[in-house]
Amino acid sequence: MLRPSLAVFIRPARAIALLALGVAAMSAHATPASQCFGSVSKGRLDGGVRLPVSGANFSAYSAQAIAAGRTHVHATVARILADAYMRAQVSAPSARYVYGETGMAGGGPFAPHKTHQNGLSVDFFVPVRDARGVAASLPSSAQNRYGYDIEFDADGRYQDYRIDFAAYAEHLYQLDAAARAHGAALGLVIVDPRFMPALLATARGPWLRTHIPFMKGKPWVRHDEHFHVDFKLACAPLGAAPASRRP
Repeated sequence: MLRPSLAVFIRPARAIALLALGVAAMSAHATPASQCFGSVSKGRLDGGVRLPVSGANFSAYSAQAIAAGRTHVHATVARILADAYMRAQVSAPSARYVYGETGMAGGGPFAPHKTHQNGLSVDFFVPVRDARGVAASLPSSAQNRYGYDIEFDADGRYQDYRIDFAAYAEHLYQLDAAARAHGAALGLVIVDPRFMPALLATARGPWLRTHIPFMKGKPWVRHDEHFHVDFKLACAPLGAAPASRRP
């Protein structure tokens, strides 16, 4: 991770290097064969790819979840995440990002989630800083359901951690930019309604207000420790046969 004082001098070269490394890391698992079927709440996935464990500025929420196969997505979504993390490393070099649950290699029901069924849904843990103001990752273990049982207060604080709303807003901005670059879009974004004022008060706030499809209304579970994104891609009907089985 670059120190802010050094980033300005080496940012262009770093950006090129990160693009190569980030895209290679995620695309190594990705093939053009991915096909989504149905919807995020009633669907499946053909050719799902597993996200990498970590990169220059990101990591998975749980090694156990990776081993259980719970971090697969559509290949295009994998590429979108790679690009978004690379872009964020340039625009927010001191931030640290953690992705959460995504789905199984073949999609389908994904308890306890209502969605995450066709490779287009991703949970992202909120970026945080510790008591020293240093970018950190939230504690993750079986005892706190790998971070999902963490409860932030209305001010975005949990123990010695506080949500980095500038990095949070930047992540959303870069996810949208990367999705568009890959011919996709953000279909739905779910955040804790209490945090909307802080997000919209950031430098990216005015842009988020008019471009991000935030969920209207109250989500069925709290989204304080993470936010949820459904990506928008063309999917085949649920009953269609995979391309590999078509005559």
